[in-house]
Amino acid sequence: MNKYQKGQIISNEPIGSGVYLIKIAGSYQGDPGQFYMLRDWQTDPILSRPLGIVDIEEDSISFLYMVVGRGTDHFSKKKAGEYLELLGPLGKGFDLGDHKKVALASGAAGLAPMLYLAKKLNCQVDLYAGFRDYDFFLDAFKDHVDNIYISSDNGKVGFHGNVLQLMEEKGQDYDMVFACGPMPMLRAMAANLDQDKLQVSLEARMACGFGVCLGCAVETTQGIQRVCHDGPVFYASEVVF
Repeated sequence: MNKYQKGQIISNEPIGSGVYLIKIAGSYQGDPGQFYMLRDWQTDPILSRPLGIVDIEEDSISFLYMVVGRGTDHFSKKKAGEYLELLGPLGKGFDLGDHKKVALASGAAGLAPMLYLAKKLNCQVDLYAGFRDYDFFLDAFKDHVDNIYISSDNGKVGFHGNVLQLMEEKGQDYDMVFACGPMPMLRAMAANLDQDKLQVSLEARMACGFGVCLGCAVETTQGIQRVCHDGPVFYASEVVF
């Protein structure tokens, strides 16, 4: 897909403090870990916003986003029946491989790509979900993962600590860990886990979404690569943290 298409909003609901789940009607494609560029403005703000695929159904696609700036604040005001423009699927998603037991590790809005990923995996799947204060969106996972483990920075829900500490407390071995969240979280996981058994979905500011502007460059063992085109998913062993 090389041009934007218009999609009608089915729903756009708050599911947590500043967190929204938006569902858009239409026929869409994509792999777990890929993303779309979304927009509905002509001049301000100029740039589209990258949102990772939460789920794709027969007649819709869903995205989860946190309100962090003008673009996402603009999205949060959109109503059912209104339209957005979408470009995608973009980027390289997760390498699903052939495993018996895997972990999904998320921090805050890093939960976004994990539902679609869980649905596509054919093995035991444990979800480790980290939050700042309160959890959100976990009900959607109950039929698609074997275990859900929760942590929060302040201890208000679940384990008091971060996702890595929670995983260490559980002490389980996994064939692969799929992680998405803030860079400090991913950096800590890369420093403490087997990097060849850890895939990370990197967050980056993106302008174009398909590798032309070089605005989302990241240093890797193969040199400078683009998060939007060569990622956003990399094996941790490929990234220079």
